[in-house]
Amino acid sequence: MPHLNIVVIEDDADLRETMKELLEIEGFTVDTAENGQEGLSLIERSGPPCLILLDMMMPVMNGWEFLEAVKRDCPPALAQTQVAVVSAAADMADVQRQYGCTILRKPVNLARLFELAHAACDDC
Repeated sequence: MPHLNIVVIEDDADLRETMKELLEIEGFTVDTAENGQEGLSLIERSGPPCLILLDMMMPVMNGWEFLEAVKRDCPPALAQTQVAVVSAAADMADVQRQYGCTILRKPVNLARLFELAHAACDDC
């Protein structure tokens, strides 16, 4: 049976909770964090999820800092976890090229979100 855990790292409480609720309805277990630092702590306690949904513009530790910390300091299992950047920014080519992240544009297309979540967790 696939591991169905997803971590949503997003500082916008409404968006964070909406994604959590929709993914839970779809059958996933979802943990949330308000910023990258909280996300890293959560993942250290719980273990690597099958997918991380990551906002880039957050206080405390932004998405770029989170990705650098994962690349630099985290165990290989976490470094291999699929990350989808959820962003309204126009140009996310650098994050895709540098870190291999999938890009989901805000507002998030639910069909694309569910497709990505199922693909990531089926392969987990």
